[in-house]
Amino acid sequence: MPAQDDENDILSLKHHLVNWLFTPLYLLVLFSTVTGYIAALKLSNQPYDIVLIERARLMASRFDLAAEGALPRQDELLPNGARGLVYSLFDRRGQLVLGNASLPRPRPADWSAQGTKLRDTIYGGGKVRLLTLRFQTTRRMPGSEFVLVLAEPDDDRLALGRSILGNIVIPQFIFILIAGLAVWLGFKRGFEPLEKLRQVVAKRRGDDLRPLDDSMAPGEIRPLIQEVNALIARLKLTMEQQKNFIANAAHQLRTPFAGLRAQAELARREDAPPAIKAALEGICEGAGRCSRLVTQLLTLVRNEPEARAGIPMQSLDLHRIAQEAAMQWVPEAMTRQIDLGYESGSVQLPVFGDEHALRDLIDNLLDNAIRYTPNGGHITLRTGYERGAWLRVEDNGRGIPPEERTRVFDRFYRVSGSGQPGSGLGLAIVSEVAQRHGAAVEIEDATDGVGTIFVIRFPHHAEAV
Repeated sequence: MPAQDDENDILSLKHHLVNWLFTPLYLLVLFSTVTGYIAALKLSNQPYDIVLIERARLMASRFDLAAEGALPRQDELLPNGARGLVYSLFDRRGQLVLGNASLPRPRPADWSAQGTKLRDTIYGGGKVRLLTLRFQTTRRMPGSEFVLVLAEPDDDRLALGRSILGNIVIPQFIFILIAGLAVWLGFKRGFEPLEKLRQVVAKRRGDDLRPLDDSMAPGEIRPLIQEVNALIARLKLTMEQQKNFIANAAHQLRTPFAGLRAQAELARREDAPPAIKAALEGICEGAGRCSRLVTQLLTLVRNEPEARAGIPMQSLDLHRIAQEAAMQWVPEAMTRQIDLGYESGSVQLPVFGDEHALRDLIDNLLDNAIRYTPNGGHITLRTGYERGAWLRVEDNGRGIPPEERTRVFDRFYRVSGSGQPGSGLGLAIVSEVAQRHGAAVEIEDATDGVGTIFVIRFPHHAEAV
């Protein structure tokens, strides 16, 4: 679990770029919205404040022009068309002269202010724009000072502010959205070469050591690909040296082991005490296993792609190759009282390949079946054609557990508890030959639930006869 958490904490290059580019865009939207809101409020207040100031001056003029003997009616001071305006008029002593007594009273600073003062406040449960105007009369009680307090609801201002905000922020938001979409499409298009390169690498076989094509990658990635190619070249050289060593060692050991086995066979025929006889039997079995291991190593090296690269493919008859291989393995099957049979649904099965390699494939399948089939069992080699030739080897042995079927083709891997001697190279050779011929290898359960079925499906080739 900790390892998985570490992998989740590591962001890809694409995520890093998205974070670094879209985070500023998000902050830009937020900043643009806030500044746009402030600007919209300011722009919406300006025209209404100008009108409110003119209305206040007009009301002060009307009060100054009113008759001296009596106070004007409250509605006489209000300008025409004024909606929702509430006012109160105070004299120098702070006494309410006219208007609404519930409005906020003038503050001390209002009596010394020059001109008008504007502020926002709460009145009647709502937000209002409050104006105070200190003025002196020239006709009515000349020289007297009054303070006019005028309140206007903010509803129209807020409506205008939202309209301005919408006209500012919405186009910016659309622009940023388009910019983000363009950035995302640019990312997707820019990472396409890397994705193609990843797909090419993912489709490669494990033994494909060809250098990567750096022409499909961006210039920033090419140095990395070149270093990977250099690593592949060093790995290829190391593997070739190992293969040459194995081939040379196997070739050099082949003759001594064959000679050792022949000498042990001759010595076993002579009269000797039982202990020596048993020792000679062990030598013969050990020499036989070593000789078989050497043979399989040579066969594996011979069927690797590099070793068969110069050998051309040709049109072949799988029916003939399988029939000849089955006949060669009959004596070995008879020594273990195993019924080895061959069945074919077609007289001729066209395939396109290497005959020696196909012979190695069938030999190792039959050898594997004979080794893991108990005495008295049966093995059937079948061939047929269905959208391409196929080959099946069926036995009634102990079978292969489903969880191990993907590993039996690994080199030197043997099914646990098999109890049979072997090197674990037979099915690896089968896999190498099948991959070289573009064939699919499948492992199926026997129809009666006892044993194993190996199926090799060859592709259809128009060039095959």
